[in-house]
Amino acid sequence: MHESRDPFQGSEITTILVTSDLEKSKDFYLQALGASLFREYGGDSAVIQLMGHWILLVKPGGPTDDKPGTYFKTPGNKEVVSHSFTIRVNNCWQSYEILSGRGVEFITPPISRGNETRCFFYDPDGHLFEISEYRID
Repeated sequence: MHESRDPFQGSEITTILVTSDLEKSKDFYLQALGASLFREYGGDSAVIQLMGHWILLVKPGGPTDDKPGTYFKTPGNKEVVSHSFTIRVNNCWQSYEILSGRGVEFITPPISRGNETRCFFYDPDGHLFEISEYRID
């Protein structure tokens, strides 16, 4: 029997986002971004799906036996980014208008640079998102 050399065969990836207010974050993702709720875990976390991507919203927490010395915290300073999401859209201005109408606050309106138009927003805890349109001439 030939064993697969792919350690992730049949797997999916989930991003964990630490939130200071689970209900506020859950509402943001479900109402403003159109995510769907997959499951909740006793008020401590929620699994959502956004455009086929799994996101686990969790409250801050300390080390466990399987991750000693590791702390889950919300971003300390939203202006210093180590992780962000980029959402490719067909029409950046249209997406901007729809999301703005749902209460999403953008850092700036869309800005065009050559073939790309993009803009950025934060979730309630400061996790950075970009919407980006790329046009091929």
